[in-house]
Amino acid sequence: MLKWQKIQTGTPSGRFGHTCVVIENYLVLFGGINERGDRHSDTWLGQVSLHENLGISLSWQLLDVGSTSPPPRGAHAACCISSRKMVIHGGIGLNGVRLDDTWIIELSENQCYGTWRKIVSHPSPPARSGHSLTCISETQTILFGGRGLGYEVLNDIWVLHVTEGYSKWVQIFYELQNIPAGVSLPRVGHSATSIIGGRLLIHGGEDSLRHRKDDFWVLDISHISLEKMHPARLNSKRMLANKWRRLKHEGYKPGCRSFHRACVDDSGRYLYVFGGMVDGLLQPAEPVGLRFDGELFLVE
Repeated sequence: MLKWQKIQTGTPSGRFGHTCVVIENYLVLFGGINERGDRHSDTWLGQVSLHENLGISLSWQLLDVGSTSPPPRGAHAACCISSRKMVIHGGIGLNGVRLDDTWIIELSENQCYGTWRKIVSHPSPPARSGHSLTCISETQTILFGGRGLGYEVLNDIWVLHVTEGYSKWVQIFYELQNIPAGVSLPRVGHSATSIIGGRLLIHGGEDSLRHRKDDFWVLDISHISLEKMHPARLNSKRMLANKWRRLKHEGYKPGCRSFHRACVDDSGRYLYVFGGMVDGLLQPAEPVGLRFDGELFLVE
């Protein structure tokens, strides 16, 4: 049984196209766009507390990040990459320009302040928005898709390798074979989650014609996450031949949607999907729970 509780908070200001990730018992929110179209570059820290009688409370504070922070943006991608770090990439900046920069923020041990630093890597993912970032190991984050500078929808894969004192983007090339007629993999506004077996699950999104999707794709990244990617051996010619697979599923299927949100429980077997856009309208706020069992998605 899923029970929602409305959390009363006064800050931050209303926005969309922002990112909000979980780092331990905190939420870290960055950027977004307000109703006037202004882009934000503020970083907020939300502390979640559980009270026996009062339920859940959430208190926000504007995080002190000093004089260095990413430029304002929305429709960017972000994910937690360690117990104190979050990475962001791309998005739509001022004057509607799509961005190609990568930034990492590290929270202090007492969560009183954070430090942003820009990652400089050659090569690196081209500018885009509406893409996804998913942490696949303690040192690796995978980027997929989005909409590029020329408004084209992308299907490229990049892995960000981060260790102490070293950060590098590596593009992963792959081949697509036996794709059904009329099916396209490039997409924007999809969800990307790491599931059981060291695989990346892509759901929904839009193609280049703005057609929304209801399909599920799995990318086998297990050998990437397990492989010891020593910096001296990194190159841009790695190939994932035949590693994409379109999943079959049984029972109820979430409708075509884009710009929704999805997450997986700790076991990597249960996927939860919420909201999104359908034919230009907000999808009714009905949560959907799916179980990953072998090769199938089954509704619980």
